Amino acid sequence: MSTKTDPGRFFEDFQMGETLVHAVPRTLTEGDQALYVALTGDRSPLHCSAEFARSLGYERETVNDLLVFHMVFGKTVDDVSLNAVANLGYAGLRFLQPVYPGDTVRSVSEVLGKKENSSGKTGIVWVKTTGTNQRGEVVLEYTRWVMVHKKDPATPTGEADAPEVPGAVEASQLHVPGSLDLSGFETWATGGKAFFDDYAVGERIDHVDGMTIEETEHAMATRLYQNTAKVHFDAHAMKDSRFGKRLMYGGHVISVAKALSFNGLQNALGILAFNGGTHAAPTFAGDTLYAWSEILDAQPLEGRDDCGALRVRLVAVKNRDPLAEETPLRVEVDGKQRFHPAVVLELDHWVLMPRRPA
Repeated sequence: MSTKTDPGRFFEDFQMGETLVHAVPRTLTEGDQALYVALTGDRSPLHCSAEFARSLGYERETVNDLLVFHMVFGKTVDDVSLNAVANLGYAGLRFLQPVYPGDTVRSVSEVLGKKENSSGKTGIVWVKTTGTNQRGEVVLEYTRWVMVHKKDPATPTGEADAPEVPGAVEASQLHVPGSLDLSGFETWATGGKAFFDDYAVGERIDHVDGMTIEETEHAMATRLYQNTAKVHFDAHAMKDSRFGKRLMYGGHVISVAKALSFNGLQNALGILAFNGGTHAAPTFAGDTLYAWSEILDAQPLEGRDDCGALRVRLVAVKNRDPLAEETPLRVEVDGKQRFHPAVVLELDHWVLMPRRPA
């Protein structure tokens, strides 16, 4: 095999505490924004209307928070998850600076821990990733863990260093851009009627709509994010996997679910943080996604009387309309609580929501 190519890292290749500087910085463009809308159906005016964004104190329309996340995440794949079985979860993710078209993002990761699975064929690797812009400002940071193939399944490594992952992000740790000015906020642009004060802790919002994701759409989205993980691209290799076909990138599932959640959370002005996330089951081309949200908490933000933070559990299910068929988040199986078989995503996150004008 040529030494000029990179086969990607296997479980044994990761070293505790090492820093991974990821290649290929990416300048985000208006074209990326437009394609993201086409692939996900996102309707947030903050990300597609320069005039609306400027009326709130931004320079222009901002790059969708999740598109920034995917671009930063995509840089890490060659070094972290090229040989992944599956991405398992996220924690402690905070968005710290708005990103505008024309900004360039890059990524660096630190290996936090690794643990060999009992099968001996795979292991779990934990990393903390930081994304920065062209000025060196941190735009987001997060911890994630991923299941990776071993290079030599027959030789145990004895690795059992699972780190403590970050807990929920406290409201005091949430970042709101200092330039945000809600004095000119008008609901006609969003079509929304509900403000921060109108949401009740414990409330469930069914987002009504469903979206079927086709083969070309999820493949094109993953290419847009420059995510090169084999499980998403190589149908020939994946025909011999336990699923017999390619998996959809879990981040794209988040994007579609978030786009669906617009109906019911129209006035939300972006994601502030992920407290935690789980890809509960794989999603494939042809699956139809539905979503609901639960309001877990509502917190004021220091120094702001015009907005607050809603803690939201976003749940996505496949091929089952929750409005037509009762679908709990979890069910009991053999005496244990497990995700309902239709649930593919649970995402606990904070969103920024304007307060009702006086």
